[in-house]
Formats: sequence, C-alpha cells, structure tokens
Amino acid sequence: MRPTVVSAEVLFEEFRALLKWEWVASLGASERHFDDVAVRAARSGADLVGYLNYIHPYRVQILGEREVSYLANSSPEDCQRRIARIVTLEPPVVVLSDGQLPPPGLLEMCEQSQIPMFATPESSAYVIDVLRSYLSRHFADRSSMHGVFMDILGLGVLITGESGLGKSELGLELISRGHGLVADDAVDLFRVNQATIEGRCPELLRNLLEVRGIGLLDIKAIFGETAVRRKMRLKLIVYLVRRETMERDYERIPYEPLTQDVLGIPVRKVVIQVVAGRNLAVLVEAAVRNTILQLRGIDTYAEFVERHRRAMDEPGQAG
Repeated sequence: MRPTVVSAEVLFEEFRALLKWEWVASLGASERHFDDVAVRAARSGADLVGYLNYIHPYRVQILGEREVSYLANSSPEDCQRRIARIVTLEPPVVVLSDGQLPPPGLLEMCEQSQIPMFATPESSAYVIDVLRSYLSRHFADRSSMHGVFMDILGLGVLITGESGLGKSELGLELISRGHGLVADDAVDLFRVNQATIEGRCPELLRNLLEVRGIGLLDIKAIFGETAVRRKMRLKLIVYLVRRETMERDYERIPYEPLTQDVLGIPVRKVVIQVVAGRNLAVLVEAAVRNTILQLRGIDTYAEFVERHRRAMDEPGQAG
C-alpha cells in the first residue's frame, strides 16, 4: 500500500531550511499534491521528480539554468508556447533552482493555473537528489513485522519466530556483545527501490526493548548512543523455532539457501532451533558471518558438495 499524499505545503515546510527556497507563486494552492494514479504507477520516488520534461507528467518539474535558458531564449511566441505546455504536465510543484529568475510569463502561468512555484539558490542536481530520496521513502510500499531488528556486524537482521522463545532476551544479549538495536516488537519495513527493504522503528518504541520480568529498557540510556540505530537495510531473517517444529518442517542442512518474501523481495533466511543450553547469540553471529560470505559469493555448502564429489572420483574411494 502507498501512504498519505504529500501536498505542496508539506514539501515546502519539510525542506524550507535545507533548500533555502521561497514560495514565489500560487500561495493559495498549498493543498496541491501528487496525482494518486501517478504515485501508484511510479516504480519509486525517482519517477516523481526530475528536470523539465514534456514527456513525463504529474511530477515535480525542476527548472535549472539550462531549462530556463530553453524557455527564455526564443521568440516571444515560442517562449509563451513552451511555458503553456508546462500546464499540460499537471506538475504538483515547479521548482526554480540554481538561483534562476523566472522567464517572462512563467509566474503569470503558475498563478493562473494554480501551480505552486518554489525558488532556491541550490543546484538542480542537489534539489533532485534531496526530493527523490524523500519521495522514495515516503511513497514506498510498506509493511510491519513482529520481531527484533538489529545491526549485527553491519548487516540488518530481523530476529523473529515462534512466540515465547526469548527474542527480546536474545536481542539484549547481542546488544551487550556490541551490536545495535533498531526496533523491538514492531518493525516498520519499507521497499525503497526494486531490491531494497529498509527497516525502522515506530516513533513510539524508539530505543526501547521489552524484556519479560524486567519491563521496558531504554537501550540508548543504558548502553549509550552507539547501541541504537535509526534504520538498517534488511538482509537476513533469523527465524527461531522449537525442536518439534524444526524436525517437522525443516531440513537439517538445506540444499539451497532459504528465503522469505518481504514486500515482493526475497530476503535470506536461516532457521535456528531453540533448546536449553544453546548459545543463541553465538549462533546468530555465526549465521550472520556465513550470510556475509554468501553475499561475497562464497557458498560453504556448495564447496562441501564439490569436495565430496572429488573425493568420490579419486581412485580407490569407491566401494
């Protein structure tokens, strides 16, 4: 699903300080926003902002030095025609960048058509990067999952599984070993592009970890600033199960890496059996290190199979 709309006013206030822009036309059109159909059709926020382009409608049109020169350096008739074509694009906002002044007729056109226009001294490329990043996050497909989301050895790891197996306690032990907490209990997941899932903590639960028998712990206050993270990219799901579930549903050594679909993207998954006496923190760290090797193209299981095949092919090994 896609989130709520972004109006011209919201966009302006969000980056008023960063982009140092001014609202120069159509102050009364503060509620103008991105077309819902365009948002649903966009592959990412990158499709919703770009340089002046007559082919792509419904997006923020950025007018830098070259675009303003294109509009202005022509006969009065051509200039008026080029400016009028912008109306057919139905942009939610027009942005003048590079400290440019609007060509004759552009201000009038924006006022008549109720298209908000902002002016900023920042470069076109910078404005596009900032807005694309913001819109990609805001309009990303999103979901929520139950578990503990952590930064373990630089990898975004979601610890989840059957209830009552001590996921939060495991998270606390991993934090004490130097790893970082992103979220406990509820994790907000966003598909920020075609291959990336980003996980964050709901504002209400930020820095908090609930441990049964103790209650809520403020991880940042107890362990310091380095023990928490604002967001991470989801790269691995660690699924905790009881012995009977493991024996019934999973192979001891899976032939191929397990994955789980999250917002249409396959995410690597490992299943760890929980029994008394096992050091789960060490097992999770080992699973993360093995995943890092796999991401680098090193497959231990495939190498073992190849080693076994070579041993079988050696003279005297058969029979």
